[in-house]
Amino acid sequence: MHLIGTYERTNLEKKRYIILDALRGFAILGIILANFPEFSLWTFADPASHTANDRVLQALLTFFVDGKFYTLFSILFGMGFAIQLENAEGKLRTFYRRMVVLLLIGLLHILFLWSGDILMLYAAMGMLLPLFRKLPTKGILAAAALFLVLPVLSDALFGSRLADPIEAAQWRICGVYGITEANFGTWLSDARSYREVFQFLLQGAVERMWEFVSSHRYFKVLGLFLIGYAAGRERIFADLKRFKPLLKRILVVGLGIGAPIGLLYTWSTMNGHPWGQVPHSVFYLFSVYPMGLAYAAGFCLLYNRKQEGKVWRAFAVPGRMACTNYLFQSVFGLCIFYGIGLGLGAKVNLLQTELIALGVYAFQIAFSSFWMKRFRFGPIEWVWRMLTYGKRLPLKR
Repeated sequence: MHLIGTYERTNLEKKRYIILDALRGFAILGIILANFPEFSLWTFADPASHTANDRVLQALLTFFVDGKFYTLFSILFGMGFAIQLENAEGKLRTFYRRMVVLLLIGLLHILFLWSGDILMLYAAMGMLLPLFRKLPTKGILAAAALFLVLPVLSDALFGSRLADPIEAAQWRICGVYGITEANFGTWLSDARSYREVFQFLLQGAVERMWEFVSSHRYFKVLGLFLIGYAAGRERIFADLKRFKPLLKRILVVGLGIGAPIGLLYTWSTMNGHPWGQVPHSVFYLFSVYPMGLAYAAGFCLLYNRKQEGKVWRAFAVPGRMACTNYLFQSVFGLCIFYGIGLGLGAKVNLLQTELIALGVYAFQIAFSSFWMKRFRFGPIEWVWRMLTYGKRLPLKR
């Protein structure tokens, strides 16, 4: 009863801060826009087949979306972990159990639904956050800055050599199942059984590990978690008016630095990093993170001006069950684009892909509204809590 009561109080407290759920819902929108080009297999298509409209839209997505919403989502997870650590009242075992359950959810996701899972890495990096609890806020932010800069230093010192063995293992798995460079981009759209999908997902899980190493994603996630941890500790979300000057500075500086360098980042991405990996990593550092922070600050400032607007509740509803919606975007992607579903993969252009993504997100708003009127948690959130606490929690309102 004590544990259930603790979660009831926590849930009630979250309801008072619609801004957190609205930000999560906003991040979920950006994530589906970023991920669906890969689900639709457009990303794997021969660039020569891309139309002029495709390239314009790709440039816009690279500038406005690529990395920015992953940044926002990671910061929000770090903020949520800060709140959870505070609510744990020193009982770190509960927090670690929560991370282990999230790790298992991510493992199931990456093996059976989509190779692009981020939850496993979130769980692994989340387990490190308690190590920073005794640092002052400035110390946490300094550590965050260090971790965000480390990828540039690693690229300069090691290049891609750290990830080469993992990439070799991925292609060995591909060879076992007959996946080649020629059919890599159409394997999933041609799949006629889940067994074939699973074969691709298995090598994709190894590829994802390669991506974590080659892009130094572990450093990036931990750095962003620490920014969120600091914001959660200072409870910025609880008093936006008091932090209005800070939010304005983040917005102005973030866009002032991020937007101009974002043009360089976009050009470098669209042209295959012609100046090398190190300059591209520098462009990423000084464009993606500042713009992601600027998005968060601008969103909070707009919310602060008129908190009763319907748009905030439209974002907040899917944000209240963000983990469920994140995972079910993969279910939609599988059913819409893979051969065992509608098989639209490799048959739609980039604009059509993003229109489908917006349609899925609109459905998620409607479904989340339907669900949350009747239940206290999203389905995945409910299971996550019960496995964490080892007991059944009430679901219906």
